[in-house]
Amino acid sequence: MKRTIKDIDVAGKRVLLRVDFNVPIDENGIITDDTRIKVELPTIKYLIMHNAKVIICSHLGRPDGDVNPKYSLLPVAKYLVKELVGKVYFVSDCVGEEAEKKVEELKDGDVLLLENLRFHKEEEENDSVFAQKLANLADIYVNDAFGTAHRKHASTYGVAKLLPNAVGFLMGREINAIRSLIDNPEQPLVAILGGAKVGDKIGLINHLMGKCKTLLIGGGMAFTFLKANGVSVGKSLVDDEKLDIAKEILERAKANGVNIVLPCDYMCAEEFSPNAKAIKIDGDIPADLQGMDIGKKTIKLFKKEIKKAKSLIWNGPLGVFEFKNFARGTAVIAKAVIKFKGKAIVGGGDSVAAIKKAGDIKRIYHVSSGGGASLKLMAGESLPGVDIITEINVEG
Repeated sequence: MKRTIKDIDVAGKRVLLRVDFNVPIDENGIITDDTRIKVELPTIKYLIMHNAKVIICSHLGRPDGDVNPKYSLLPVAKYLVKELVGKVYFVSDCVGEEAEKKVEELKDGDVLLLENLRFHKEEEENDSVFAQKLANLADIYVNDAFGTAHRKHASTYGVAKLLPNAVGFLMGREINAIRSLIDNPEQPLVAILGGAKVGDKIGLINHLMGKCKTLLIGGGMAFTFLKANGVSVGKSLVDDEKLDIAKEILERAKANGVNIVLPCDYMCAEEFSPNAKAIKIDGDIPADLQGMDIGKKTIKLFKKEIKKAKSLIWNGPLGVFEFKNFARGTAVIAKAVIKFKGKAIVGGGDSVAAIKKAGDIKRIYHVSSGGGASLKLMAGESLPGVDIITEINVEG
């Protein structure tokens, strides 16, 4: 079990808190979705209440090591001023003289937000000198950025090697929720897998093969499996290099009694465009069309399997969700997941977006804040940002 902030005395200590404030900000500096900030507030407020000097660091976007005002965290600092009781400060760099001076001035319970970590190329390079500069700002390191836990960066890995460390509430909740459902699910466990590329999901499919009774496969990745199964898929997205792997997975599933359900009808289009006309196709897809969404029969089939489940996992959209004419499959399945009465975990940006549109996400056991990280954790893979955190002995 990983050490948490409750296992460390933070009073009077400088705590470097790594969060994921990679939020969408419009051209007017307005945060258009504050979900990632809101889920972080319990950890920040705990540290404030326990008299820590809270030094928050995060990335925003992909500035590629250059200082770019478009990716400044200043709007987040303004947001925190309104949300937190106490003093909130902001500095224009995450290391250097200005940051060091402001840290020295902090009083117990104060909050300092550092500027975007990725304004320094050394962050993503896990540069040891840069990690040491961050570590010099603090006495304790806390990682609560689950969305970046699969990255071996200076602020998610390098600093943790240099300071006493722990996970925050969000990170702890993510790890416990995902591992508990994957490792000890109430059966039958059904997984809904979508997204564009088979390669992104092979690890997850292999890991779930011995745990799931049923795998429902949609999205662009379904066409690789369909082609491997001898179905004509027209101009649909296919990863030809993964056809043999897809065929092997289908054969292994059959041999082990795992039910892999593939689409049987589709909403297709002549071109990949948001304005493309949706064309209903059953069975083989004509050579001049490409699959863009699952059809009515497949939706009905998927919903039937979801109703049989006691535990549920969903990762990846089931069609081109961003195009209105091809969003129905993902939207309808999202509503079915909302109504699901067992334990369900939803991960991946598009899946989470669909769930938010479908209804009250509080009804779902766990909606993950990290797409890539949740995918790797569900696949049984290690997360550097988690592995580096100190383990504690919980035996009585």
